[in-house]
Amino acid sequence: MRTVDIRVPATSANLGPGFDALGLALSLYDEVEAGLTGERGVEVSVSGEGAGEVDRGERHLVVRAMREAFGRMGVAQPAGIRLRCRNRIPHARGLGSSSAAVCAGLLAARALAGVEWPDDEVFALATEMEGHPDNVAPCLAGGLTVAWSDHAGAPHMVKLAPDQRVRPVVLIPSARLATETARGLLPKDVPHKDASFNAGRAALLIAALTQRPETGLLLAATEDRLHQHYRAPAMPQSAALVERLRAVGVPAVVSGAGPTVLAFSTSDTQDLIAPEVGNDWHIQQMDVDPVGANVQFPETR
Repeated sequence: MRTVDIRVPATSANLGPGFDALGLALSLYDEVEAGLTGERGVEVSVSGEGAGEVDRGERHLVVRAMREAFGRMGVAQPAGIRLRCRNRIPHARGLGSSSAAVCAGLLAARALAGVEWPDDEVFALATEMEGHPDNVAPCLAGGLTVAWSDHAGAPHMVKLAPDQRVRPVVLIPSARLATETARGLLPKDVPHKDASFNAGRAALLIAALTQRPETGLLLAATEDRLHQHYRAPAMPQSAALVERLRAVGVPAVVSGAGPTVLAFSTSDTQDLIAPEVGNDWHIQQMDVDPVGANVQFPETR
C-alpha cells in the first residue's frame, strides 16, 4: 500500500480588522498518514484532539475532502482509504481545524493519484468546501496571507512574510464555539464609518506585522469594529479577556470565529499576558509557520 504523510498547520483568521481576508499560519500541526487499499471501505484511526468524537468512516472530513479531490481530478474513486490522524489542533476553537482537515485530504488525494493538479485548483476546492478562504490560504501557503474572491467567485491569495519578531500567543479556553453560530450573530449591514475604520486598521496591520511589529502599532492595528463586538454575547469570557489584555497594552484579538484569543507578544508585553488570563485558559507560545502544508512520501523522508 502506497502512503503519503501530510502535515498541516493551525491558522488564525481575521487577526482583528482583516475580517474574512487575513490569516496567519501557526506552529501547531495535525498529521495525517493516508493510504489507498484494494479492500473496500474506509478505515480511520484518530489520536489526540477529537479522538472519540469524529466520524471514523465516509463522513470523516479528510475522507470527504479526498473523495471530492478524486472527483475533481477525474480520477476513479479508490476501493479503500486508510487514514491515521494525529490531531493537535483543538476543534471548534477558532484555530482552523476544519481547514486543516480539508487541506490534508485534498493534498493527500493529489499525491496518491500522482496527477498534475494545479495549486490554485486545490485552493479553490478547499475554499469551496470551507465557504471562505481566510483559513485555507495560510494553511496551504504558510506565513501571513491576504485572501479574496474575484467577481466570478474564484479565490486568490497573496503570501507575505511576517517580521521574525512577531510572536503569536494563543489562549485556548475549554469551551467551544461553532463557526456557524458566530457568523449568525453578524449583521447584514454595518455603518460606513466602521467599514472605513477597519480598512485603515487592516492596512496598518499588514505594515505592522511585516515591517514594524512595535507594540504601539500592533495595538492600534488590531482594533476592530466589524465582527468581534457583535459576536461577544456568544463568548463573553473571550471578549472580556481581549478587553483586559488590550487595557494593559497587549495587542489581542479573537482568533477566527473564536473562542480562542490570539495575542502578539513583544518585548514590552511578554510579561503582561499571563496575569490577565487565569486558570481557565491554556496559554501556548507559537511561531509563525513559514511554509504551510507539507507533503512527504515515507520513503523520501
